Amino acid sequence: MSKELEKYNRRSLQTGYISVVVGISLVLLMLGLVIGAYFGLENLQNSAKENIEIDLFFVPGVNEADIKLIEQELKSWEEIKSVWFVSPERALEVFIENENEIAEIHAIFDGKSPFPPSITFHPVSAHANKQSLTNLKEKLLSNYSMQLTEVAYDENRINEVNLGFLQWIYLFVAIGILLTIIAFAMINNTIRLALYSKRFIIKTMQLVGATSGFIRKPFLWNAIAQGFISSIIGMALLVGVFYALNSYVDLLYITYDLETFLVLFASLVGIGILISLLSTWFALNKYLRKRLDDLY
Repeated sequence: MSKELEKYNRRSLQTGYISVVVGISLVLLMLGLVIGAYFGLENLQNSAKENIEIDLFFVPGVNEADIKLIEQELKSWEEIKSVWFVSPERALEVFIENENEIAEIHAIFDGKSPFPPSITFHPVSAHANKQSLTNLKEKLLSNYSMQLTEVAYDENRINEVNLGFLQWIYLFVAIGILLTIIAFAMINNTIRLALYSKRFIIKTMQLVGATSGFIRKPFLWNAIAQGFISSIIGMALLVGVFYALNSYVDLLYITYDLETFLVLFASLVGIGILISLLSTWFALNKYLRKRLDDLY
């Protein structure tokens, strides 16, 4: 009879541990989707920031050689991602796409373009905000005061790129925090149920003189293992979801560089282990504080 009871308790404990791993894995999948969406949105925002074009217009009489020299100097500036020289002909082609109209303008201006040479550059994403671009504009006008007449960019687009994406980022952060709180509550109850069959063992160890730290140690190591295994499963499920979305949703393509992928994986591992550890800690404290009579 005792062997059957022991076997039943072992089976119940294993089932409880499996339930904990499955529960944490599903929670981490949901959190991974939120964190992945956050990283994806952040990459999209950085890409949009670095696609902003800023034009430098020069005073009449500055020759192309001097402008190209300034172009080479700007390539070394940390605020600038990429910079290129825009010839008068190229400026005409960008401004007017119709070839017939271009031919008419050439005829009017004796085969020349009426546009002056200029420089266009993309800022580094970290500097693609209102204050940084204002500082950059002042720096350019100060360093090239004799050559530049204007530093032009679309301020409305700057605000849209920064404020529009910021609202979505705040939303994803709020959802992530809410999911973490719900996850902790759910997993905490699951772990309590999993430790329920061990309550007499815990109390017996306490009665024979075992310290709370000694009793907690194997359970906490087990919690770390559960959290790590859950994070591996959760990450595998997340990769499967991303693959399915890329394969079957034509309008959506999800891709991350190695650094972002590792940060996402590390985040899931950290969250999984933290949730499992905290839940186990609180559940153990409950049984450690209870009297023997209260365990029945």
